[in-house]
Amino acid sequence: MTGPLDLAFLGFEQGAHLLVARALRGVPVGGRVVVTGGDPALGVHLRAWARRQGHGFAVLTDRAASWELVRGPAELQRWQGAERAGGPGVDGIVERPPARWGLAARGALVEPGATEPGFDIDRREVVWADLAPRLYAHAAAAQWDPATAVDWAATPADPVPDDVEAAVVQVMTYLVENEQAALVVPAALLARVHPHFREVQQLLAVQAADEARHVEVFSRRAMLHGGPMGTSSAGGRSSLATLLAEPDFSLASFLLSVLGEGSFLALLGFLEQHAPDPVTARITHLARVDEARHVAFGVAHLEHQSALDPTLRGALRAAIERRHDALVDTAGLNADVFDALVLLAAGGWTPEAIARGHAAVQQLHRTMDDGRRQRLARLGFPPDEAAELSALHTRNFM
Repeated sequence: MTGPLDLAFLGFEQGAHLLVARALRGVPVGGRVVVTGGDPALGVHLRAWARRQGHGFAVLTDRAASWELVRGPAELQRWQGAERAGGPGVDGIVERPPARWGLAARGALVEPGATEPGFDIDRREVVWADLAPRLYAHAAAAQWDPATAVDWAATPADPVPDDVEAAVVQVMTYLVENEQAALVVPAALLARVHPHFREVQQLLAVQAADEARHVEVFSRRAMLHGGPMGTSSAGGRSSLATLLAEPDFSLASFLLSVLGEGSFLALLGFLEQHAPDPVTARITHLARVDEARHVAFGVAHLEHQSALDPTLRGALRAAIERRHDALVDTAGLNADVFDALVLLAAGGWTPEAIARGHAAVQQLHRTMDDGRRQRLARLGFPPDEAAELSALHTRNFM
């Protein structure tokens, strides 16, 4: 038995149990601790707490305001069967965390018996990429505030003609539509990933936040001068709907990030180059930096998985072909968007300018195709197959 624990006038409602629990941890099971104190309700609270925690309790009749506690085995029994949820660092990631770990922090001592939430994306080979922690750190540091990162009052050297402004609005309308799909996909996947892979969860959460910010700035630019939004084609929305319908984590990442957002890198670079005003140039530049991160994770994840699964390329090919077949009867890219891109690149209405703008949009298509081929090659597709699959990608770009 240790010396008496004097609580003075500290009551249980003020945290006295912390001192009592600490004193009991200092003795073995069966060890005794005498507690004294002047709080009027201390004896009642001490008795109830000891019963709840599984410790013995007795009133010391030979002493005023004193009680004896005997450390019981219940505290130790409670943690029998507990297990560590891997280790806290990336070296502690296991191949397939059990459902019973649930929302426990990686590396925590997990008490058995809790409800098992369902996270169906729970295999390392499916979800992990060694680049994920570094990409998340970069993403967290690179967040920007639309209110301060963009000078919304900036004006071009020459006023933007009404028809060019209408072209900007049409393109922004199209971008909002696509970015909303790019927000929903990672958000839906995020809710299915086992928290053991927290770096992937964090990265998907930031990716969704990026897309939400893109929706904001593109919407704000479209409405900057008070005009109505542009058009939304049925074919464009049908194309995006196929992204939302893909349940497989790797295939959804492939179609969205590697192919769709990869193509959008070229589009955003095109818009920054041909922007008629500084606001449009700035927001497309900022969005492009974010999208490059999303593409990097998609490629890194699939490279990781392809090293483990030799059948992956067949699944990727099937996903492209399945999506192409689903969209074969749709019109593809909204004609209003195509015309708006031509006008932005033309910068004028002369035949020569329009020809120049049209050629620039055709070059944009070739740049997108080249980028898709390169990313497909990184995933192990030979050049001829990469070219064939790139050509099957949706004409809606995303």
